[in-house]
Amino acid sequence: MRLKAIFCQVLTREMEDVVSRSAHTVDLEALTMGLHDLGVGMRPRLQERIDAADPLGYDAILLGYALCGRGTEGLRARQTQIVLPRAHDCIALLMGDRHRYLSYFDNHPGVYYRSPGWIEFQTPDKMLEPGWAASRHTLGERRTRDELIAQYGEENGNYLFEQFTAYRRHYTGLTYISTGVASDGACRSQARAEAEKEGWTFDEVKGSLTLFERLVNGPWDAADFLVVPPGAQVRATLGDGIVEAV
Repeated sequence: MRLKAIFCQVLTREMEDVVSRSAHTVDLEALTMGLHDLGVGMRPRLQERIDAADPLGYDAILLGYALCGRGTEGLRARQTQIVLPRAHDCIALLMGDRHRYLSYFDNHPGVYYRSPGWIEFQTPDKMLEPGWAASRHTLGERRTRDELIAQYGEENGNYLFEQFTAYRRHYTGLTYISTGVASDGACRSQARAEAEKEGWTFDEVKGSLTLFERLVNGPWDAADFLVVPPGAQVRATLGDGIVEAV
């Protein structure tokens, strides 16, 4: 099969790994992770990239995204079917199973998550493409104290930074998801250092490339993937299915 994969930058190393071992021809396109901070505002950008790939004769367009705060709800397949995992966010993708993530989440409240991609691509200059720079005021944690001070002055910049990062005070631990990619070791060290700096406990869980492999290689079973046929669109749904095609 000839496939197009459009995915969040956070998942770059995992996608590169599985595609390098795939029997299919897969064209990769990573979109900057800052889009996630736009919530439903990420939808137009995703649809734009889907529409650009649509007439190029792919057998399917694969989305390396979850529901992502309803950011993928409303995406429409034109001529080519769309495939995306059934998950609420990328943590479930990195853990390899949404049920495993839910079990961990229930037993580890107040935990902040990191992965190789969340460490490697979190710097502000990698967050948004130039054409989307006007949206950076919505990026919360993504903006550094120095950036805010430069734009708003020292007093206002410090205040805004404290407001943007106040949510971090509700966390008590940091969990690093190790996926075995090349940057894993260095990113693990940075995650541990971040936990120490914040006074959080540190935990590590072994991630899985299972969902990435199945997304790229198929088959796309209905239990873990939604296949959106041409003419249909993604809709969020209650229950374990998370998304459906309408």
